[in-house]
Amino acid sequence: MLKINRKVEYGLVAVRHMLSKPREELTSVREICDAYGTPFDPVAHVLRLLNREGIVQSEQGAHGGYRLAGDVSQTSLAEFIKVIDGQIAFADCFRNDKRSSCNLKDSCNINQPMDSLNRQMVGLLKTLTLDDFFSGSGLKMLDSEGV
Repeated sequence: MLKINRKVEYGLVAVRHMLSKPREELTSVREICDAYGTPFDPVAHVLRLLNREGIVQSEQGAHGGYRLAGDVSQTSLAEFIKVIDGQIAFADCFRNDKRSSCNLKDSCNINQPMDSLNRQMVGLLKTLTLDDFFSGSGLKMLDSEGV
């Protein structure tokens, strides 16, 4: 089953929450966790990753927090996932990291079609911006094609 991991979901929840507020207003990790029932440590970790990559920006201090650093229409869903999860791969055999656990890779008879599927799915994620994702506008095209 194709699935976006929980950390990416937390990141999407956090960014969408920030979009619902005036741009200059800060959002704390605790605010997000209280509003959506998410666990503090993973959300804090994801926001630090997003801050490091310039998607959000942090402000330190007693009343500190995070705000969006730029326009979500400039960040693709693929970039966002990559910031949080590292590499995008829809099967373990296409990961180039220690999570690649496929012991059939050398003898696999579906390697080529899986590679094609992986490239097409990653290509789709590269065409969808966060703005498209949140508004559903980029996803409507898929609905009309019967996907």
